[in-house]
Amino acid sequence: MAKVTRASLPSSEGRGAARSGPELSKALAELEPDVAVVDVRLPPSHTDEGLQCALAARRARPGLPVLVLSQHVEQLYARELLADGNGGIGYLLKDRVFDADQFIDAVRRVAAGGTAMDPQVISQLLSRRSRDESMGGLTPREREVMELVAQGRSNTAIAAQLVITERAIAKHTSNIFGKLGLPPSDDDNRRVLAVLAYLDRG
Repeated sequence: MAKVTRASLPSSEGRGAARSGPELSKALAELEPDVAVVDVRLPPSHTDEGLQCALAARRARPGLPVLVLSQHVEQLYARELLADGNGGIGYLLKDRVFDADQFIDAVRRVAAGGTAMDPQVISQLLSRRSRDESMGGLTPREREVMELVAQGRSNTAIAAQLVITERAIAKHTSNIFGKLGLPPSDDDNRRVLAVLAYLDRG
């Protein structure tokens, strides 16, 4: 598996690594990376310093691609990362990243402006809404598709996982966008907005 000590920051001018919150903030500002891979817990606080640095960097540079690695789901911050609707967001649980190819795919997806959300993260974010029958009137199948959309899956990948046609997935996503008050679109940012709209129903 690719080793990420604290935060790896590939950029057009090179790459950098940071071992503390202050170092990460400086690196994010100076290197202007193509993507930042950030550990939630960094010195000196060892709490949520890495994630706070990433959020601050995205406020300073909207759309900065950030892939977060964490031991557990920080629901508040996961929602905040999604909140600006700019895409380029990933949130993976360390003990569920099983091989280098999976990790590299997530980095590339986020760097390209897409999403890479661990299914467990999405499940926890959506769990409190799943009991609310007023969530945009989504059907059980549409909710299933919505969770996979939130993970960053393409229509092709969703169709393969659910063993239905891509045409059926396109219809489901179109219905989802309509019920959530969003124009149908395959754009990654629009898909992130759909997740947010879904989370905020209730």
